[in-house]
Amino acid sequence: MAPSIKFGLGLGSRPPLSQTRNALRFARLFGFDSAWVIDHFLGLFPAAIWDKEFTWLADGSPHDYLEFQTLLGHIAGSAGKVQLGVGVTEAIRRHPVLLAQAFMTLSHMTKVPPILGIGSGERENTDPYGLNFERPVARLEEALHIIRICFDSSGPFEFRGEFWNMPDAIMDLEPKPGNEPKVWVAAHGPRMLRLTGTYADGWYPAFVAGPGDYGAKLKVIRDAAAKVGRDSEIIEPGMQAYVVAGKTEAHVQALLDHRAVKFLGLLAPAGMWATMGLAHPLGDEFAGMSDFVPQRYEREFLLDAIDQVPSELLRQNVFAGTPDQIEAQFQDFRDAGLRHVMAVALGGLASKKDGLYNMRTILRLKRRFA
Repeated sequence: MAPSIKFGLGLGSRPPLSQTRNALRFARLFGFDSAWVIDHFLGLFPAAIWDKEFTWLADGSPHDYLEFQTLLGHIAGSAGKVQLGVGVTEAIRRHPVLLAQAFMTLSHMTKVPPILGIGSGERENTDPYGLNFERPVARLEEALHIIRICFDSSGPFEFRGEFWNMPDAIMDLEPKPGNEPKVWVAAHGPRMLRLTGTYADGWYPAFVAGPGDYGAKLKVIRDAAAKVGRDSEIIEPGMQAYVVAGKTEAHVQALLDHRAVKFLGLLAPAGMWATMGLAHPLGDEFAGMSDFVPQRYEREFLLDAIDQVPSELLRQNVFAGTPDQIEAQFQDFRDAGLRHVMAVALGGLASKKDGLYNMRTILRLKRRFA
């Protein structure tokens, strides 16, 4: 029997609060396994292009985000058997002991273990606020070590590192028995993948160039886990899966040509563009989503840059096609090891009608693979 795939739903983290509560009700009604909030000061869509010409969803500021820990605490009692997570936070704006404390606290409010999704951070949430974004992966490594100490030990502990020095810290809070929080790492590069294997319970990538790439990176994670004596099978292979579903190939191509959908390709790292023989409009050193600060670009520059995004680049990094074609793509990823997706109806940026069609496609995938 083929292994199943768990399905997660993004709840959104923007006002009004009723929107998040309604999304959680939807997740429970349709049997989603997990529901995710976002931790941002800023949204990725620049205000310079955020209007109805860009996407029908544009309304007000794209940067009004609710604080994620408060939000998770608010909805925890209504989650039922839906696993709550953040996708993802970092240990630049929040001390790692605080993150550990927050998720152990959340475990007392939920029926299933909450997921602390964590990555190395993004420049948009740090640079504009005077926070140091240098050596983010090294900082994350220390943070993961500290979080694990908090989860797994009691009494005073000492930690001496480059970013944190704690001579006699104590975190004696314990999670609810049997409901211990899970740590998922948003990893893409080799070092981040090794950290996932060393410390994490799950893997949460966003840009993966096909099932072959996914399987190869998952092997790096499992090898790293085995090297430190962990059972690599306990690590849940996840993914943020962007879905662009159309009724016909022409419909799919029209969605991929829509500027709001193409914007995702602009956030792909320069290295991905280079594999297609293309120069990235944001520079050869652009590291991708983590490097993007939306308010630092003018409207005309952004629109011109978006127009340079080739649809083939998007096709390599999203699930694009008719529902039958996307189902086949999911099957390939399942064969490569994928077991938990947070599905994003990316095609829904084009129109309300497309949003509904893309969500119906996600529900079809859920029925097929869950």
